[in-house]
Amino acid sequence: MLFLLKENMKLDKFFSPKSIAIIGASNHTEKVGGILMKKALKSKCEIIPINPSHLEIFGVKCYKDINNYNGDIDLAVIAIPKDFVYQSIEEIGKKGIKNVIIVSAGFSEVGNNKDEKKIVEIAKKYGIKFIGPNCFGICNAYVNLDLTFAMETPKKGNIAFVSQSGALWSYLADLDYGFSGYVGLGNMADLEFCDFVEHFSNDENTNSIILYIEKLKNGKEFIETCKNAVEKGKKIYAVKAGKSEAGEKATFSHTASLASDYEIYKGAFKQAGIILCSTIEEALFMASGKKIWLENKNTNNKIKFDKEVYIITNAGGAGALMSDYLYEKGIKIIADKDIIGTALSENYLAALEEAGKQTNNILVVLTCQSMSDVNETAQVIADFKNKTGKNVAALFLGDKSVRVANDIFKNNDVVYFNNFSDAGAGIF
Repeated sequence: MLFLLKENMKLDKFFSPKSIAIIGASNHTEKVGGILMKKALKSKCEIIPINPSHLEIFGVKCYKDINNYNGDIDLAVIAIPKDFVYQSIEEIGKKGIKNVIIVSAGFSEVGNNKDEKKIVEIAKKYGIKFIGPNCFGICNAYVNLDLTFAMETPKKGNIAFVSQSGALWSYLADLDYGFSGYVGLGNMADLEFCDFVEHFSNDENTNSIILYIEKLKNGKEFIETCKNAVEKGKKIYAVKAGKSEAGEKATFSHTASLASDYEIYKGAFKQAGIILCSTIEEALFMASGKKIWLENKNTNNKIKFDKEVYIITNAGGAGALMSDYLYEKGIKIIADKDIIGTALSENYLAALEEAGKQTNNILVVLTCQSMSDVNETAQVIADFKNKTGKNVAALFLGDKSVRVANDIFKNNDVVYFNNFSDAGAGIF
């Protein structure tokens, strides 16, 4: 098969590493490096924290730089400011590490293509494979490895999720489904859909693969790779963002992926044997046969947005999907404001106040990430709605992590939803 991975391109060490270096590790759990350390230490891997400012982190010896550690390292995770990423990649290359996850943002997703190309050049020089930048991480429940910012780690299952939106994983991981693996692709400067579809097509724990797609890098290779996976007995389900002009703009601001003609993608999916789904929930149902998300369905919630809405979200992918759904209902998207995954309640309040200057109709979307203050944000939304009288609805995606927030919304007569399907049915 033309597009099979060569032996040196196998990705096993991303999902089953024996040793992981976390560059930018921290003792502070409100920081990315602290979240990653806490989660990584739950695995059976040897964890090597790298930070020149610490002697140890969470009781583990910390190294000034990666060269101070004498052993072999299977996987390096970079979680430092963008201006230091190049030096880190150079040091990783000289150390002989071949597998890297770049969590750091500030590259092509904000128009910084020059610096992203520099990373690619350095990685190629040393034969490094990397995910990202602007990457949400990876997860493999079978080895208790979770290098993401999701609040929850899912149980073992047979569904793999490959996504250009990391925050959507925060939603799926919060539901009672089992997963064989997850990877957030970020900006796809190196590894992309084809690489991980091929990986999961050879994974004995995976029966189904769900793809959240904003844009493909190589259409022909993607079709061939998916065909091969389907021939091996894997089911592939895709959710495509950017069907509408509003959704297309949202995907571009999220990962610098300008979605092209949706009909072209539909044709490619059909050719590849991929089943196209209209919502994440539909893909989950088709992959598992279980409608678990309906257990908390709030059937009484309805809201009319008077043909226009301002969307506020901490998840670019979720915002793009909602833009598509609402546009199809004839609702104009005034703005799709992505206040990014680190957003706290005060960031939501500032965005609400700005939105309120432009419209009476506001939809607030939240995915539960490790740094999110979910309940405080729910209270901020309720207080804003009651103070201003604005037409506000909340889409807090999840189950376990949003139950208290749901009670806050109920007690304050705020229309709320916990999944895309309910929101799509309840907004008109």
